[in-house]
Amino acid sequence: MGDGIQWLVGETTSSGWMLDVHFAHGITAEELALRMGASPGARAEPMTDVEVAYLDVDAYPERGPGSAVVRVGEDAGWAFAITYGPYLDRLAEVSRDGVEAVHYHYNSEHPPTIVLYARDGRTVCGFGLCEENLRYGDEPDLLVPDLVAAGILRRDGKTYRDRRIDDYADRKRLGLSVFENRFGLSLPRSALGEDPLPVYAIMGSPAPDFGEISAWAAANEKPLPDPHLRLIPADLRKEYERATDPDWWQRHTHPLPARAQWSPRA
Repeated sequence: MGDGIQWLVGETTSSGWMLDVHFAHGITAEELALRMGASPGARAEPMTDVEVAYLDVDAYPERGPGSAVVRVGEDAGWAFAITYGPYLDRLAEVSRDGVEAVHYHYNSEHPPTIVLYARDGRTVCGFGLCEENLRYGDEPDLLVPDLVAAGILRRDGKTYRDRRIDDYADRKRLGLSVFENRFGLSLPRSALGEDPLPVYAIMGSPAPDFGEISAWAAANEKPLPDPHLRLIPADLRKEYERATDPDWWQRHTHPLPARAQWSPRA
């Protein structure tokens, strides 16, 4: 027995605000990374969730490098890819050629959490957690019997069995149990903890200064950034800029406010 997926409710990656996972049945974790956008052979050394936080990845392309990476693995017969970076829906590509796929997307700033199931390049069904009466896909009612059996909806598929929602977390776990039980989905809790997992860059990079910073790091005996990811760890970029930019200290040091002069009351 794996950890299932009900524990995902409210969990985020090291970003602190989002958790985005693509699951795939019928392909390896490496193939999943390729379908997410990785280049062949571009696997980096395994990293933990926290270590990825130090890469130069930005969820807002208009403000940063517009990069994205995935950490991948396999559990309970499904490959999984945890995304770091901007929102990317790769469900159609992941599920092509008869592959089954599920996309779980939680954004603390933009509810609801959406869970979608796809097969052979098309979205079959899905819904938002706590919004199960609004469904998506070519076969939106496919999971209605499961939602009824779970005690979420009545048989009409429109009305809730219990109209009062006292604990949204419990309700979300109940919604996730439908996918967990129907498809046998599981993600190890340790995937967001201590487990180092293979990492692939799937979008963008902070080039054009990758070679320049890499050369500086080598000359100064600093840890070299991974040539497959071509992403500069945040700490290395800071060290490089501090060492090479003559105005760095002036721009990053805020002068103390001038001391007020004492004057007697009139």
